[in-house]
Amino acid sequence: MHEIRTEIEIAATRERVWSILIDFIAYPQWNPFIRSIKGVVKTGERLTVFIQLTGGKGMTFRSTVFVALPNQELRWLGHFLLPGIFDGEHYFQIESISPGRVRFIHGEKFSGILVALAKSKLEGETKSGLIAMNQALKIQAEAT
Repeated sequence: MHEIRTEIEIAATRERVWSILIDFIAYPQWNPFIRSIKGVVKTGERLTVFIQLTGGKGMTFRSTVFVALPNQELRWLGHFLLPGIFDGEHYFQIESISPGRVRFIHGEKFSGILVALAKSKLEGETKSGLIAMNQALKIQAEAT
């Protein structure tokens, strides 16, 4: 298993950050990493997630939501081709720091037989994509 974990502090409420995260229709307007998500934020529901790294070719994953706690956490599991080849458990967590301020934790746990071959790309391009999304989310959430 290989995990990438990023975080950023945002001057906004948990509710504000959550509302932006689950507004999938708006993703193409602000999100530089996860370009689109189709589906419903509910445990057990399927999502179609399109990720495109800067300057790269996009990839579409069919994922299943397994944690959907409003204003706290969203987590889904996706597979490349078949389970066990290259699986990704993507997560967003929102923690209160103080009134009107949160810590946004954004990461992914990778597992499967191809993960070892992709570690350098995961630590480079994929991690950069997560960080770029965090920064864009901060701008969105802090806008008045």
